[in-house]
Amino acid sequence: MAELPVRMDDGRLLYVQKFEATVSEWNRCHQEGACDEPRRAPAGKPAARTPVTNLSHLDIEQYLGWINRRARHPFRLPTRAEWETMAKDVMPEKPDPIFTDPDLRWASAYLTAGVAPRRLELQGSFALSREGIADLDGSVWEWTGDCYAGDSGTVPEEKCPAYWVGGEHIAAVPYVERDPARGGCAVGVPPAHLGFRLVTDSL
Repeated sequence: MAELPVRMDDGRLLYVQKFEATVSEWNRCHQEGACDEPRRAPAGKPAARTPVTNLSHLDIEQYLGWINRRARHPFRLPTRAEWETMAKDVMPEKPDPIFTDPDLRWASAYLTAGVAPRRLELQGSFALSREGIADLDGSVWEWTGDCYAGDSGTVPEEKCPAYWVGGEHIAAVPYVERDPARGGCAVGVPPAHLGFRLVTDSL
């Protein structure tokens, strides 16, 4: 866990994993029969320090079921608001638009978007928040537990079509998506990798 909890705007304390879940951690779940598919780290990268990626929201639900049978307290994915609070002091400030004409806003986004690195790096390769949370500004976009229902408003959890992911920008990604480069991000540069870190409300 990170050295310090994140204090939310409503005064709650949120305890956050310092790093994203790794390939080794995921494969323990697979070895115990709870996670369907194993994962491999890229060539030359140690599984114990490489974030596990190419995961859908459905995959992570398997991991959550497994870890919560083993843990002393319940883990979950952060909400979108929690993720944005966790990351606010390490994400780069958005530059002023190059063009102020509303019809040219696309050009501003085209020229300034995509500043996060795309290559998957080992844990600890990016910024550390004031609470000690690592890599929120890295190349892994992290799943949240908040459903994206589009213009339809709220939908039952079992019918949620997509979830928010946090990274260089917030994106809505279909719950079955594993490779964001092939779809799922309606606006902005597609997320490079999909992974996760867990939070808990008590220790």
